[in-house]
Amino acid sequence: MDNQHCRFCGHELKHSFADLGLSPLSNEYLKKGDLDCGQMFYPLNVKVCGQCFLVQAAEYRRPEQIFGEYQYFSSYSGSWLAHCKAYVDQIVPRLSLGAGSRVLEIACNDGYLLQYFQPYGIPVKGIEPAENVAEEARKKGIEVECRFFGAESAREIAAKDGRYDLVIGNNVLAHVPDINGFVEGLGVVLAPEGTVTMEFPHLLRLIEQCQFDTIYHEHFHYLSLGTVKRIFNAHGLELYDVEELPTHGGSLRIYAAHRDYGRAHMREAVQALLAREREFGLEDVRTYTGFSDKMQNIKLDTLGRLSQWKQEGKRIAAFGAAAKGNTFLNYCGIKNDLIDFVVDSNPHKQGLYLPGSLIPIVGREALREHKPDYVLILPWNLTEEIAETAGFIREWGGQFVVCIPHIRVF
Repeated sequence: MDNQHCRFCGHELKHSFADLGLSPLSNEYLKKGDLDCGQMFYPLNVKVCGQCFLVQAAEYRRPEQIFGEYQYFSSYSGSWLAHCKAYVDQIVPRLSLGAGSRVLEIACNDGYLLQYFQPYGIPVKGIEPAENVAEEARKKGIEVECRFFGAESAREIAAKDGRYDLVIGNNVLAHVPDINGFVEGLGVVLAPEGTVTMEFPHLLRLIEQCQFDTIYHEHFHYLSLGTVKRIFNAHGLELYDVEELPTHGGSLRIYAAHRDYGRAHMREAVQALLAREREFGLEDVRTYTGFSDKMQNIKLDTLGRLSQWKQEGKRIAAFGAAAKGNTFLNYCGIKNDLIDFVVDSNPHKQGLYLPGSLIPIVGREALREHKPDYVLILPWNLTEEIAETAGFIREWGGQFVVCIPHIRVF
């Protein structure tokens, strides 16, 4: 893993956080004609730096190979869209944004968020590395530049466009191996009095709820507020506010500004959460090294329950062909002999097969056709939304199953 040294501080990596064995890329779905061609599996062993406590996975595939053609489209989750609209509706008045302001989103995906700035008449631009996804954003009337973001590209963007009053990055900070170059780039494109907001899953919640399925090769880093603060500070940016969010099982939204700008005065929420992280043990390496035992317990409980149901002749399906589900299935060794199919609302995934497990991805109509006894919800962060939209499985006595942080049948 980068010669076994931390990507941020260069400290030697000596401590394992989570070893999930071998796994394929979580978003490398297969076509039917490719099922007999084999698939590459890579080690998924995540380590923690004993100096800065940055949790990090090795880089086995370059971001260009992972994100150049992507099958994740943010707009297929109604709850996520509602979350994004609420963000825009509060950030516009909070920062006094208007027609003379400029907004940049890094990894804008299919325009899921920037579209909500349009009614305000605020100029926006997106950066998105996947051309197929960027094209969907352009259909919404959003200007998108198809490229990866880092220090060098940030300088080119700033030279061409000028600097931005608001720079947004949702669930992208964990996806960049060169986290120093990425954060340096934020400062380059940010206007002197501008604000950066970033959302990312909170490492504290990952450990607390044993959310090991959020670990996959596309996620190079797993972040606490304390570690992110160190990284931002190293590049002249100061975290001045933070919000705890329910999204993705528990996320943080940080607000940052140039350190020499008055807005960068740290608010009480930042200090309080830093104290809570220390109390939880996020600056004690022993908190990290005991995580693997919790993962294994969930794996064994899940396999025991699914095997029992299968022996009883029950039909088992899954819902949500999400990356976290692929990590979960491959770590547990669950394949298409235990789960018949997985339902997903994204038509771009339907007709494909999950990586590793080779479970076919189908549309929602398959639930009524095959009437499974149990439906395993893989993206547990969307449990309420899925249970509501697919609640009709109760017509034939079907039940939902969630396995993290423990098995729950309802």
